[in-house]
Amino acid sequence: MNDELTHTARLLLEAKLKPVQGDRLQPTGFADLGAALYERPDGRRMLLVESAQSVANRLEQTCLAPGTARLDSVLEGLPWVLVKLTSGGQTLTETSSLFEAHRINSPFIIANSVFEEKFRATTSYTKGQALNWPRVARGIFSLDPCSLLHGVFMANFEDGRIKIPRALTGFIEAENVREVHSGGVKNNPIDPSGTLRAEGYDKDVYGNVPYHRTEFVAGKITAYFNLDLAVLRGYALGPDAFDLFVNLAIYKVRRFLREGLRLRTACDLQVDGDLRVTAPAGRPLLSEEEALKAAQTAIGACAKAGLFATPPITELTTTVVRKERKDDGAKGAAEAAEPQE
Repeated sequence: MNDELTHTARLLLEAKLKPVQGDRLQPTGFADLGAALYERPDGRRMLLVESAQSVANRLEQTCLAPGTARLDSVLEGLPWVLVKLTSGGQTLTETSSLFEAHRINSPFIIANSVFEEKFRATTSYTKGQALNWPRVARGIFSLDPCSLLHGVFMANFEDGRIKIPRALTGFIEAENVREVHSGGVKNNPIDPSGTLRAEGYDKDVYGNVPYHRTEFVAGKITAYFNLDLAVLRGYALGPDAFDLFVNLAIYKVRRFLREGLRLRTACDLQVDGDLRVTAPAGRPLLSEEEALKAAQTAIGACAKAGLFATPPITELTTTVVRKERKDDGAKGAAEAAEPQE
């Protein structure tokens, strides 16, 4: 169904957004920078509302079962890696390649000797030899297709030569922006001076603390999405895999726009209109339900073609330890040196 995209380099999508209430929005902030404000060559003031890194994380969350690190049941059959983290013979928690920030490069996954050998075998990796990139892509696809869709840098595997670029990228920008300055006070109704403190907790968090904040209003807010079709075709995985990538990407974008736009407490957005295709121009776009159904069909076709691991869920158990912080150790040594009453 994606034959018209087989010779297209990119699928570009846009959605106009607006605040759910009022006009103000709180953009993403960066350490030592704050809000990412900039000017276009024509002098128009612009604001980065949500970065590509953050949108990637939010797109990945759309395929998770609520409150878990597991795959949503509507995408059953799609390969992924489940990891149980244990200590002292007890399971502490679980994580997955869908949940971890670095996907299958997570140390909880790639540091597992069982998975490392499986990864080595499926990708035909040999240290000191040139990489067989189609084989690498096929191996990663068999274990976790989302690691190809969202990109993965296998820095924790061998010499770190395997680096897969992000195929699905999104970000949110606002234009013609103006600052909105306001503030408030954190009140201490018992002792505004902050001299009354809990014994053993002497941090300066007591008393009345005034603060300021800066929000923004914008003439226009736009969410942009870029699906790199050329990269996906370059993996040479065949039409079923290509269909899976395209339809899964559309499903993720639509679901994110439908239920994932409460970016922060003071940044709650909604779609103003509909998601539209800007390139290739004039191409119709599937609805969320249609994209999901098409992705489910593609999952079945890929499994039948033998492109997926069997079983599709790779289950691992990784033993974890708690690293003692150096400052805690120094504190412990100092306490041990003190005379005991």
